[in-house]
This record gives sequence, C-alpha cells and structure tokens, in this order.
Amino acid sequence: MADNPIYQGLGQLGQASAIPASPEEAQLERVPNPHPDTLYLTRFVAPEFTSLCPVTGQPDFAHLVIDYAPAAWLVESKSLKLYLTSFRNHGAFHEDCTVSIGKRIHAFTEASWLRISGYWYPRGGIPIDVFWQSGPVPEGLYVPETGVASYRGRG
Repeated sequence: MADNPIYQGLGQLGQASAIPASPEEAQLERVPNPHPDTLYLTRFVAPEFTSLCPVTGQPDFAHLVIDYAPAAWLVESKSLKLYLTSFRNHGAFHEDCTVSIGKRIHAFTEASWLRISGYWYPRGGIPIDVFWQSGPVPEGLYVPETGVASYRGRG
C-alpha cells in the first residue's frame, strides 16, 4: 500500500491511530474517486454516535446516516470513524453536531451532494431529529430512504 501513490499522505490508514481529543483536532483524509464521472451515492451509517450535552455534560446518542455523491474525492473511512468518535467528549447541541459534520465532510470532499440525517435518542422525553443537505438532489441520483424510523418508544 505504501508504494501506491493513491495512498500517499494518508497518516491514519493501516496504522494505530489515537482518537482525536476534539472534532477540531480530527484529521479527515481523502482518496481519489476511481469513478469521478459516474453519479452514484455512498452511505455511511453510525448507529452509535455519541456526543455530550454542552449544558449538563450528559451523553447524547444518535443514529447518523451520511449520504453523499462523490465527485473527485472519497472520504477515507478510517479517518471518518476517528472524526465521528472525536465527538464523544465534545459538548454541542444536536443541531450543531449534525450540521457541522455534514458541512465539514461536504467541504472537505468537494462532494457533488451530501445529506446527513441525525436521529437523536430522547433525553428529557423528546427525541430530536436533525437533517441537512447541501442542495437539491442531483437529477438521476438514486437516494434510498435512510431506513431509520422516527422514535416511537414502546408505542
């Protein structure tokens, strides 16, 4: 792998990597898209995403679904996992976490389109679902449903 120029500059793939102390310190990495002229969707699902409430310091949990249509770049998945994990000691409201993650990945990968769906588990009796997308869905892009039901409790 080290001899392949595609993987030059990747500092986390294939080696032990510490969890970043904060999202600001986390380093996303990218690789060239082998199909830059093809419109397709890539989905990442993080069903056990964790952050902290900025007021109480209590843990918040979410099921994130990140869909994006890559252009020239793909986000490298290990760097994405480390980035998402860096939120576990980060205090921010649900809306800030969800939208910040979407905007950062979109800007970093220069994706044609990105949507993030954050299904936050209830605390205080109210679940909060947060959705952000970079713009209209590109014509011809197949975007399946997220497959995550709204919170129903025991109902």
